Amino acid sequence: MMSGESYGRFGLEDDDDDEHDGPGRHMSPPEDPWNLIYLALVLAGAGFLLPYNSFTIAVDYFQERYPGTTIVFDISIVYIFVAFGAVLVNNLLVELVPLNIRIIFGYVVSLSMLIFVSFFEIWWPNAFMASISYKITLISVSVVAFGCTVQQSSFYGYTSMLPKRYTQAVMTGESTAGLIISGNRIVTKLLLDDQRTNTMIFFVISIAFVFLCLVTHIAVQKTTFIQFYLNLCQTNEDRDDLKRITLEPSEEAILVDVAGGFGIGSVNSSYGGTVTPSDSTATFQSAATLPISASIDPIDSSAPSYRVEHVIMGRVRGGYTSTYTTSIRLWSAIKRGVIARWQVGRSVWQYMLSIALAYFVTLCLYPGIETEVVSCRLHSWMPVVMMATFNLFDFIGKILASIPYDWTRRQLVSGSIVRIVLVPFMMLCAGPRATPFFPGEVTPLILSALLGLSNGVLGSVPMILAPTKVQDEHRELTGNIMTLSYYIGLTLGASVAYGLDDILGPQLLNPCNNIDPNSSLKKLMLKPTDFTELTSTPQIPFQSLFNISREGMKTLF
Repeated sequence: MMSGESYGRFGLEDDDDDEHDGPGRHMSPPEDPWNLIYLALVLAGAGFLLPYNSFTIAVDYFQERYPGTTIVFDISIVYIFVAFGAVLVNNLLVELVPLNIRIIFGYVVSLSMLIFVSFFEIWWPNAFMASISYKITLISVSVVAFGCTVQQSSFYGYTSMLPKRYTQAVMTGESTAGLIISGNRIVTKLLLDDQRTNTMIFFVISIAFVFLCLVTHIAVQKTTFIQFYLNLCQTNEDRDDLKRITLEPSEEAILVDVAGGFGIGSVNSSYGGTVTPSDSTATFQSAATLPISASIDPIDSSAPSYRVEHVIMGRVRGGYTSTYTTSIRLWSAIKRGVIARWQVGRSVWQYMLSIALAYFVTLCLYPGIETEVVSCRLHSWMPVVMMATFNLFDFIGKILASIPYDWTRRQLVSGSIVRIVLVPFMMLCAGPRATPFFPGEVTPLILSALLGLSNGVLGSVPMILAPTKVQDEHRELTGNIMTLSYYIGLTLGASVAYGLDDILGPQLLNPCNNIDPNSSLKKLMLKPTDFTELTSTPQIPFQSLFNISREGMKTLF
């Protein structure tokens, strides 16, 4: 059934032999011509975050459709909580559902929900009552969150099996998604006056982009480059399947049960037993005396003999397993999974902590608190510009993360902790509601840039380095565990954002009309001549003083 050579390769004795770590260790890996695989993974990273960004970047539309609500906070918290559950599910399914099926599932779910929202929420906004439409939007976000997160977690496990620059490619793609969507929103908002029409076109472009990502993934998955590295990391898992099942003398009766349909022959008192089919042509010998390969039975030269575990594995692979054997295999799989996760966690816990802290701070402020910063110059453009700034510098940070540098674990954790100082400063740009401590647009835009830049670096480097600290067969698992840490940070941050919003107090429906005439914000926003006129004639409407023409906005951008 198995030759001596194959047993030597897959048996327990050679598990630590570097020569057999995987297929192709002795061969040169295939090349990535013109970096096409790298670019395809950048596109993939954009694809699984683009649906979420489509909802958050269209904040101006949702705030106008649901005034006085916490729609942006609700979209964020629903997405994050469902995503956290999806990461847990994916960690359970990582060994049960094929990788490619999980990824394509995410694309299909994203496309379906984006199409649904585009037509029933935007194109036909009166199809449902406002309260029902609000709930439908959040339900759609939750479905997108589940599909995209299973896909995202699977992608990180997928790229963890490739050279580490390809994990950086996916994370760069995440920032590219925000950058593309921000640019898409700015262009559609500038070119078209009608809010509903420009938002519809905005979502249609997002749908087309996700479909492009799906087609690209299917094409890249079949390349020699990808298949080489996937097979390289899967060999050790295959090796586990071929490990021997050793039976103790007291388990002889169970051997007969597993080999159901066999007759019972004479029993060897030292180890195992002689179990033969009806034609009595196969026998079992003592494992201590039987050579590695199949041998000729000393009693019956015509009857080949095998090790007990060979026949057991042969019967299991043939589908003839008893309930006892199935239970043993299931328990062994669970035990191996727990041990593997514990070992991986011990190896990379600093990276897990670093990425969790990084995204905790980010979600405390983005997108929720950033959208609460008021500008009486930019009006509804302010949240769009704030998020575009964040996404631009997040993209730059992801690029910087690819620069070779020997990051220590302490540096990563310390950097993520230091970022917490951005939270109170950004809060002072939005509060108090009527008279922010840091008025105007410059300070919040600088803080948004710092938030994005630091998120790009500290949110990427741990994810890139962690898989390099474990064995090849644990790379996909490491990617999934790091994604779990990533979502723990996101979930905690999104939850704290609600508390920060409560600290700011209730929203002002017309914040520019509620500004104190003597406030520093008003003084900063107006020219000296305007201020003199205002103090002498306080009855002049403030909106007329702060209003900027559409042509001026086009010139600005």
